[in-house]
Amino acid sequence: MAEVTFDYLNLREVEGGLGKEDLDGIQPRLKEAVDGLLGDPPGFMRLPKTREYAEASSGLADEIRGSGATDFVHVGIGGSALGPMAVHRALNHPYHNALSGRRGPRVHFAENTDPATLSAILDVADPAGTWVNVVTKSGSTAETMANFLVIRGFLVDALGSFGYQGRTIATTDPEKGFLKEISEREDLRVLPIPADVGGRFSVLTPVGLLPAAVTGLDVNALLTGAAQCVDEVREQGAEHPAVVGAAMHYLMDTARGRNVRVMMPYADSLERLAAWFVQLWAESLGKDGKGSTPHGAVGTTDQHSQVQLYMEGPQDKVIEIVEVQEHPRDLPIPKAYDDLEGVGYLGGHTMAELLNVECDATRKALTEAGRPNSTIKLGAVNEENLGYLFQALEIQTAASGALYGVNAFDQPGVEAGKEITYKRMGRPGH
Repeated sequence: MAEVTFDYLNLREVEGGLGKEDLDGIQPRLKEAVDGLLGDPPGFMRLPKTREYAEASSGLADEIRGSGATDFVHVGIGGSALGPMAVHRALNHPYHNALSGRRGPRVHFAENTDPATLSAILDVADPAGTWVNVVTKSGSTAETMANFLVIRGFLVDALGSFGYQGRTIATTDPEKGFLKEISEREDLRVLPIPADVGGRFSVLTPVGLLPAAVTGLDVNALLTGAAQCVDEVREQGAEHPAVVGAAMHYLMDTARGRNVRVMMPYADSLERLAAWFVQLWAESLGKDGKGSTPHGAVGTTDQHSQVQLYMEGPQDKVIEIVEVQEHPRDLPIPKAYDDLEGVGYLGGHTMAELLNVECDATRKALTEAGRPNSTIKLGAVNEENLGYLFQALEIQTAASGALYGVNAFDQPGVEAGKEITYKRMGRPGH
């Protein structure tokens, strides 16, 4: 059973917070929004109970690990990378690739087109034991396909055409697109991205499930947590806390002028979760002059770089703390320097205790300063809780799109830059 809770008390009980009349006033629109999602569920809401993708991903992951693979290169950008990276960073050892007892091969994410990063991957990957997974629904994403062409050349040079084909997976639209055409031409294995699931909502498709399974994570538990969220939303409708959050954040933007939403997890392992959420919120809602600006931060690190602004800067932000109640590991702080009052008091406590005290201190300081904040609490960082949270934030974003009156599932503003790139790089017809 997933343990994820949403606490919005400090969006109401602060100066300039939301009142009962605000929430009562938007309730009919919120109910209409969630009824629309439940009446005709978008593809991402059906994923948690569609176990065929988990089975296909787990089966292929078993083959990859069984082959003695040394390296797994995941090639994708945006929604094809941020979700898998969030899962990997949250649930695997932070130094997975250096760990001698790791589960599965080293994992590398070829995301940006920066040649220094791609060259570095090629420096450390052993071509004799490398598998590549290229992820793009259309097969025409310039950044992804350029990275793939370089890695393809790397593998063909080392393994020959037949060897390269045996180590390459295409995660793409199973019916159409350039990558589908390449997979047929070169007899590559294909994992499907469902036609009705967009990239930023795709973490619970093979896009996120295959790399998770390659490292031995429990992908069924990810889906179980997400399914629990969907079931709860069906039962509770507009009363579900994630759906209530859609109204809260919408009103903070449109009625209170707080158009910056800061997600600040108090765990290094959730830093990529915040990056994933930034894309989800920004690309889904930033249309027609609407939408608030998401920003990622990490506690306690950013207490020393950003919290000054949050405490005493413009009153245009909502801070959303992500708190982990039980950390996977802890370390005692040894007693030393008892004669130094600025140091000695730390001895006898633990690092997890300090982290959670700092989390609560930031929350209380923001509240006392009249700075609206909310909290998402995870019982622990595990597969079920992460799956639940992915699903909850996706549902919240989709409901927010209905409140803003925008299509949460397209991204027309991204296309202009793509067209310019195609033209300058010489793509025919552009």
